[in-house]
Amino acid sequence: MAGEGGGTAGVRLRPPDNRLSERAVGLWRVQCLLTTAVPVTVLAVLGALIAPARPWLLTIAGVLAVPGLAGTAFFPAWWFRVHRWEVTDEAVYVRTGALWQEWRIAPMSRIQTVDTLRGPLEQAFRLATVIVTTASSKGAIKIEGLDHELAAELAERLTRITQATPGDAT
Repeated sequence: MAGEGGGTAGVRLRPPDNRLSERAVGLWRVQCLLTTAVPVTVLAVLGALIAPARPWLLTIAGVLAVPGLAGTAFFPAWWFRVHRWEVTDEAVYVRTGALWQEWRIAPMSRIQTVDTLRGPLEQAFRLATVIVTTASSKGAIKIEGLDHELAAELAERLTRITQATPGDAT
């Protein structure tokens, strides 16, 4: 568990309430499929072109494909069930991870910047990531898999709240 609220009154570690967009499952499936398909395709093409190495390359391609496809089918739905986020007037709460869960809190007084990110796949799924940068050595807090309109509203809300919150964000 990691938190950024050490010593900030009223901010405590607790389960965040909000789920990500259900479209995040589709995005993660495509990402997993691409992560599996690229090396498997390269090995299969090389196996087809290099006759002496064909059995080895095709075997390795198959060995990579089976767990990759199984993971593509299983993990995105699991990730969706465990990823949560919430923003209050006091802090940003995020819980990520399936096996190794990480809970993060960013008190409003510690937030330095709020950004949104929409890569090509996120754009195709109408999703976005909100990145909350703090003075923490742990790095920014990312809320991935948000509906792109909700992400824009959230970034605006966080900006308004942090501007009204006293503190030096250090």
